[in-house]
Amino acid sequence: MKVHIRYFASIRESLGQGAETVETAAATLAVLREELIARGGAYAESLARGRAVRVALNQAMSEESAALADGAEVAFFPPVTGG
Repeated sequence: MKVHIRYFASIRESLGQGAETVETAAATLAVLREELIARGGAYAESLARGRAVRVALNQAMSEESAALADGAEVAFFPPVTGG
């Protein structure tokens, strides 16, 4: 299936891109994140398990156990604060 991935803030800066469409067999957000980490380099650094990374699925904050579907939009971003 194809999923559309968007990257925000420091993750976008680290990867050098704001979005991509990937072909994946991942059933959940967690498995998708693992696939991206396995690419190594900036992906492994930015999305590493020890790092605080938030995930949205189809523009709604989601747990990594959420199921993926063909055409889904996934967004990865660091926690942000504002004032």
